Amino acid sequence: MRFLSVFALLLLIINPKFKQKSYYTEKPVLTIAVDNSSSIAELGYDEKVTTIVGQLKNSKELQDKFEIDTYTFSKKLEESDSINFTGTQTNISKALKDLNNLYKDAIAPTILITDGNQTYGNDYQFLSSKIKQPIFPVVAGDTTTFVDLKIDQLNANKYAYLKNKFPVEVIATYTGNETVQTNLVLTANGKRLASKALTFSPTDNSKVVNLNISATKIGVQTLRATLTPLEAEKNTQNNSRYFAVEVIDQKVKIALVSEIIHPDLGALKKSLESNELRGVDILKPNEASGRLNEYQLVILYQPNTKFQKVYENSQRLEKNTFTITGTQTDWNFLNDIQTSFRKDDLQEREEVQGQLNPNYANFLIDNIDFSDYPPLENAFGEVEFNVAHEIILTQIISGVSTKSALLATYTDNNKRAAILAGENIWKWRANSFLAQENFIEFDTFLGKLVQYLASNKKRERLTVGYESFYYGNREIQLTAQYFNPSYEFDANANLTAIIKNKDTDETTTYPMLLNTGFYTVDLNNLPPASYDFTVRAEGKNIRKSGSFKILEFDIEKQFLNADTNRLQAIAAKTNGKAFHINDNSQNIISEIINDQRFKTIEKSNEKVVSLIDWKYLLALIAVFLALEWFLRKYFGLI
Repeated sequence: MRFLSVFALLLLIINPKFKQKSYYTEKPVLTIAVDNSSSIAELGYDEKVTTIVGQLKNSKELQDKFEIDTYTFSKKLEESDSINFTGTQTNISKALKDLNNLYKDAIAPTILITDGNQTYGNDYQFLSSKIKQPIFPVVAGDTTTFVDLKIDQLNANKYAYLKNKFPVEVIATYTGNETVQTNLVLTANGKRLASKALTFSPTDNSKVVNLNISATKIGVQTLRATLTPLEAEKNTQNNSRYFAVEVIDQKVKIALVSEIIHPDLGALKKSLESNELRGVDILKPNEASGRLNEYQLVILYQPNTKFQKVYENSQRLEKNTFTITGTQTDWNFLNDIQTSFRKDDLQEREEVQGQLNPNYANFLIDNIDFSDYPPLENAFGEVEFNVAHEIILTQIISGVSTKSALLATYTDNNKRAAILAGENIWKWRANSFLAQENFIEFDTFLGKLVQYLASNKKRERLTVGYESFYYGNREIQLTAQYFNPSYEFDANANLTAIIKNKDTDETTTYPMLLNTGFYTVDLNNLPPASYDFTVRAEGKNIRKSGSFKILEFDIEKQFLNADTNRLQAIAAKTNGKAFHINDNSQNIISEIINDQRFKTIEKSNEKVVSLIDWKYLLALIAVFLALEWFLRKYFGLI
């Protein structure tokens, strides 16, 4: 017994390792992606879709061969088998991309049950090079062609200027086999503003109509474009489209002053002018010095000695400024010409990234991860402020977060000002497009900064963010920030939003929920109408009021047929096969069951096991020691 105990202990000290191999089978995955948008119900195929989904999920043949995962999608993909057909937007391309990412390393064919009508996103039929899984579309919609007039698209500027004309572009299409005539009528509050007679034929089935409308009244003007319906039309909801234009009587003018040519100049101009309320002029210092009185904000890009007159005149005229520095900035000049901040000119360069300060309080900032943005380039060193300032972005250098400012705002003799300590901001705008497939994230951030700098309004303890009008199929939110008497963001405030429907006089009170650095309320359940609102801080005599309109437009009701061609195209490009909802579900099941690409795979798993992990050996050592003691005791050796 003693020998066995010592031997086992020595084995544990040596701790030999053993290989352990196990085998298991892995079924392929069958994903069922169901279009949950309201267009399915509008086309009358909601019951058939629900039925076929149930038949596929409950098929014993499919269950034996596949692991079945069910998803629904409209705006986004969700893992769910609850289908209610209430989605207000359809993004098929995003749903397919998400499924491809989820199952990129697996065998996972997709049954796509949809009408194929996509309301936004990239064209899904061109995704074949990115999608590795076969797609089997099930067309949920009528393939019969009906006579139909439709306003395919309406383009109008969001803003117009008083006593000017603003353009409206209407793209109208016709589906049918005969020549027909109709009228395009543009109205506002029942008053006809413009009209045009149109003739369509099977070969001439698309018209682009340009109209110019006079802006006669300040405020939000709701207009309606209508194609007079034909007698044989089945769907007349797509004959009309509402839109709105906000008429204003002023425009923010910004001077972008630079002595050098740099890609940042174009990026700044494009970004700021993405909002029609702003205009940007790029000027040389000698041009700008005599014209500063025309502008509400002066952007000083990489100042040098040629900016002498610009600084003198901007100080005399008390202009708000935004200074952007970089590798070509003359810091000796900049330190002498103003006293708000300074920086030692060390003639070295460094790359800096930004980190958002969530406690910045002058205006609402969306929670953007600037650490994912490319670094900016600047002269080495830290900007030192001689006045009170608030940091928007702190610097990250070589992955180390610092407390020094990359972007900050400050007040200089009652004038608002800001400084960005880095060039190549054009890379940030490009990164925004690569990540989001649009420039909205960056343009909104820069627009809020410039809106704050261009304004001379006194700071308020309660600020509210909202649009003058919303389209009924878009997200509708009010945002607010509330500050204590020291103008620090108050995360413990109790804010409520009182919404009044001006058409029905119905009033509803909503609590505003705390988000990162602001409060928000979701108003997506409101019907199209005109609304007044008041945001108030409970227990405080502080409130803010305004008004907005929700325009009636349901894009999911604009379709008559399923988009069979695009669904068949993506089936062919991914080596799948298209079916119709009226086909026997057994045909779909048989096609997938008999496809030899989808087989159960046997896999092995090899693990290296240390003897010290084998708990039974410890038990044996204990047993041997106990037996030895017992035998020695029994024979009187102890």
